[in-house]
Amino acid sequence: MTTVIGDLLPLALGVAISPIPVIATVLMLLAPQAKGASLGFLLGWLVGIVVATTVFVVIAATTGLDSGSSPSAASAWIKIGLGVLLLLVGAKQWRGRPRPGEVVVLPKWMAAIDSFTFVKAAGLGFLLAAVNPKNLLMCVAAGSAIGGSGISTGDMVVAAAVFTVIAASTVAVPVIGYLVAHERMRNPLDELRVWLGDNNATVMSVLVLVIGVVLIGKGIGGL
Repeated sequence: MTTVIGDLLPLALGVAISPIPVIATVLMLLAPQAKGASLGFLLGWLVGIVVATTVFVVIAATTGLDSGSSPSAASAWIKIGLGVLLLLVGAKQWRGRPRPGEVVVLPKWMAAIDSFTFVKAAGLGFLLAAVNPKNLLMCVAAGSAIGGSGISTGDMVVAAAVFTVIAASTVAVPVIGYLVAHERMRNPLDELRVWLGDNNATVMSVLVLVIGVVLIGKGIGGL
C-alpha cells in the first residue's frame, strides 16, 4: 500500500494547491456569513473529492486493471493518457496567464460569494472538487491508481482517505483556523487572497505540468 500512497501524494498535492478553491475559501471567510458558508464549502469540497475518487476506484477495480501482480498495460496507458491531458491543460493555462502589470479578473461567481448560504457554498465546493476539469483529472488518476493497484478493499479505503485528507487540507486548515481565531486570521487571509488572485494561473499551470510529466513517466515505466 505504501507504493500506492506514494503515487497518490503528487496528485493529492495537485488538488490541494489548486488556487481557485483556496481563493473561494478565503472570500467566504471574509464574507458576512463566514462560518456557515465556509463550513458548507468544506463539506462540499470533501464530498466532491470522495465521490469523484471513489467512482474511479470502483471502475478501475471492476474492469480488470488490478489483474496480475504487476501493473497492467491498460493501467500504464491510462496514466500516460491522463498525463498528456494534464500537460495540455497546463500548457493552455500557462499561455493564458496574466502578463506583468495586467489586471487579473477573477471569475464572476466570486463576486456573489458574500451572499452565499451553507447550501450554496456546499454546492460550489462539490462542483469545484468533482466537476472542475483539473481537479477531476487528479481524482481520476488517484482513483485509477488505487483501484488498479490490486490491494485489499480495506487498504483501498485507507489510501482513498489519505488522498482525501491531503487534497482537502488547504481548504480545511483556513476554515478550522478561522473558527479558532477569526480575528487574527483576517489580515493574513486578505493578503493570501490577493497573492493567489495574482498568481493563480502560474501556480496551477506549473503544478499541472509537473504532475502530468510524473504520470507519463510512471505510465511508461509500467509498460
